[in-house]
Amino acid sequence: MKGKLCMMAALLLTVSQGIQAQHVTRAVAHRGYWTCEGSAQNSLTSLQKAYEAGCWGSELDIWLTADGQLVVNHDAHTLDGLDIEKTDSKQLLESKLKNGETLPSLEAYLDAGKSLTPMMLVLELKTQSTPERNIELARKVVDMVKDKGMEDQVEYIAFSNQVGTELIRLAPEAQVAYLNGDKTPAELKELGYTGLDYAHKVLKKNSHWIDEAHKLGLTVNVWTVNKAEDLQYFIDHKADYITTNEPALLLDMLKKK
Repeated sequence: MKGKLCMMAALLLTVSQGIQAQHVTRAVAHRGYWTCEGSAQNSLTSLQKAYEAGCWGSELDIWLTADGQLVVNHDAHTLDGLDIEKTDSKQLLESKLKNGETLPSLEAYLDAGKSLTPMMLVLELKTQSTPERNIELARKVVDMVKDKGMEDQVEYIAFSNQVGTELIRLAPEAQVAYLNGDKTPAELKELGYTGLDYAHKVLKKNSHWIDEAHKLGLTVNVWTVNKAEDLQYFIDHKADYITTNEPALLLDMLKKK
């Protein structure tokens, strides 16, 4: 009997070690891979560079224009000072990025990304100026992804719980993570999110949330992590994804793991 118990314990330990060994942290390029020559944040080049570097995913930021179109840019204003929510798409799409490219539409970004499989596109829907625009943004993004047949190649993230829960309603099979950092894993699970995507300072302060999220079946992403010691911290704590401005550094560290 004692021998059987020892064998069972050894087997359980082996299985447990095998499960731990199987965990993989994946690299997400923040606004694409823009910290390299010839690139710029949220440019089509940054998307291509993220793919060439070997990133699991590339994150991008989406706004709704004054005429109801979808464009990709991080800030509420373009480099030449245009307020995206108050400017028509025709004028916005002539605005220049730092590398000389023009600001891309979401359609152009999805078209470019579709050929870069298996890399995922992590779509951040920016919080708009009104609740009505938040809902319109969510609906139009989900509709465009469906029209492109890219449901399996995108994941969604948002700071706004209104946007996040609308995405969950519109695309119940999609991966949707919350960015704001003010909800526990249990609260996110109750709301229907599939993951949390929190700033590195939030997750260092609440490191127990990583294990709690995993036990609830939620994924864990952390942003924006650029220093080697911070990257190693979240690799060691088994974050599922790390969003970084330094994807080459992260990928090199993951290869050495």
